[in-house]
Parts: sequence; structure tokens; C-alpha cells
Amino acid sequence: MRRGVCLLAAGLLSASGCGLTSGSPMADDVRPGVVGGGEPLKGAHLTVTSKEFTEQLILGAIMGIAFQAAGADVLDRTGIQGSIGAREAVRSGAADAMYEYTGTAWITYQGNSHPIPDPEQQWQAVRDADRRNGLTWLPPARLNNTYALAMNQANFHKYGTRTLSQVAALAAKDPGAVTVCVESEFANRADGLPGLEKAYGMSVPAKNVTQMDTGIIYTQVDKGKCAYGEVFTTDGRIKSMNLAVMEDDRKFFPNYNAAPVINTKVLEKWPAVATVIEPVTKRLDNTVARTLNAKVDVDGQDPHQVALDWMKQQGFVK
Repeated sequence: MRRGVCLLAAGLLSASGCGLTSGSPMADDVRPGVVGGGEPLKGAHLTVTSKEFTEQLILGAIMGIAFQAAGADVLDRTGIQGSIGAREAVRSGAADAMYEYTGTAWITYQGNSHPIPDPEQQWQAVRDADRRNGLTWLPPARLNNTYALAMNQANFHKYGTRTLSQVAALAAKDPGAVTVCVESEFANRADGLPGLEKAYGMSVPAKNVTQMDTGIIYTQVDKGKCAYGEVFTTDGRIKSMNLAVMEDDRKFFPNYNAAPVINTKVLEKWPAVATVIEPVTKRLDNTVARTLNAKVDVDGQDPHQVALDWMKQQGFVK
């Protein structure tokens, strides 16, 4: 999502620079379940890609497994470093499909500075803008991997805040209570802490803001070393640490809904791609993402196996 950007020399995808390799065939022994009936993709050779972080590896595997059940031969090119590399692979035809985030496309790729608050309208705007780039956005999931502030259960019971407006009120009433752990980038971005404070009329003293790496934020919040920490809303550690996530009641943070993005020429040749992946996308939400992400990041399981187990458990494949 917002984790790193791979630079493309002269606009061309660099296999060494962006982590795109020749890939390997997906060889899951799956048959149609809810998806893939009649094997409408039989004869198709599809390449699935993703970015390199846990959620993307899982989503890439889910997509590839669905296509296999529908009869396609699938090449696995998941795990490309950075956001632009994976997108460019689909745009250029080096890959055929991936799950991408609406907010990333709108802000990072399409160069807009102001997100659209309504998630459906955000997706429509991204879809319409990317048509000229040879990319087709299929309907999005409820899965929304955006920013949030979270706290441990002890502090949640102590302060009772459920929304960011209530956090702002607490900061005005008791400035010392609102201590915040954030990444250095979040501390300085317009769509990070400065913009958050402006949107909610909140002022957090500089001495109350501690900057640190993402992974450390979760453990510090869990231990109560800071009352609030910057988190990603689908991170598995939210579930495993039982953190309370503050509602963004003024809709400040951009929507980062995951949606299938398909190379338009591929979709024209194999229109069944859309119908195969649609029911899977509809099932994806933040609860599902946190559960699956935790199996990898907390329990140490393999992302592809986590995806396969979930697809079977949901009845999508057999």
C-alpha cells in the first residue's frame, strides 16, 4: 500500500530493481467450488502479481487459487517490492492481475492530493482515470487497509475513547493523556498526524509524540508505553493484541479498499476473470484480513497456505 515505492528507469519495469522474476507455476490441487464452475478460464495462462507485504501476498494467492479452480494455468509473480513495480507489471502486460488499493492509485499513481471520502465514489474515480492506462478496476472489497489510531484495552477502559473526535476532546481536557507513537513519515505527512490534528481541531504537544518503526509501535501500544499508536486497520496484530481501534468519525483518512485490477486486454480476452473473482472479493473485509494476516505475522504460517485454507474453508474451491 504505502510501504515503499520502486523507481522505474525510463518508465520500464526492471526485473532486478522491482523484484519481478520469472515466477513459478501455482500448482494447487483445487477444483471448482463456489467459484470456477464449468472452468470458464480453461486454456487461459494468467500471471498474478502482488506487492511484498503479508496482506498482498495473501491476496495474490487468493486470486491465483480462484483462477486455477476456474481452469487457468497460473504463474505466480507475487511479492514485487514497492507499489509501482506491481502496478507497472499489470499495466505493461508482464502480469495480468492483482489486488490494488483505491487510495494508493488515487494519490500515488494518479497524482491527486485530496482523497474522496465516499469509498464507492473513490473507486469509481480511480476506475475511470485508469481506463486510459489499459487497466480495469473490478468492484472493490469492504477490506479497507487505511490508517488508524489504536490503544490497548487497559487504556481503552481508562479513557473510554471510541472515536478520533473523542481523542481530540481528551487532548483538550487532559493534554498529558494523549501520548502518540507514530512512524516518522506519518508524523510529517499531510494525510498523517499534521492533517489529523487539523481535521479534528486537536493539538498534541511535540513531547507527547514518539517516532518509531511500525512494528515497534504495536508492541509499545500493547505495553501501554504510549496511549495511542498509528496502525493499519487490517494488521493482524490488532486482533492478536486485542487493540481498540478509534473510529475516524470525520472520515479524514483516505479509503484504501482492495479491488482486483486486471490488464484490460486480458479481460477482453477472458471476461470470465471478472465473474470468477467477484464472489471472493465480496467476502473480503477487515475482519477477514486481520485474521488471515495474523496467521502469517503472528503465527508464522505461509501466506499461500493461509490463502488456500481460507478459500477451501469458505467453499470457494474444493
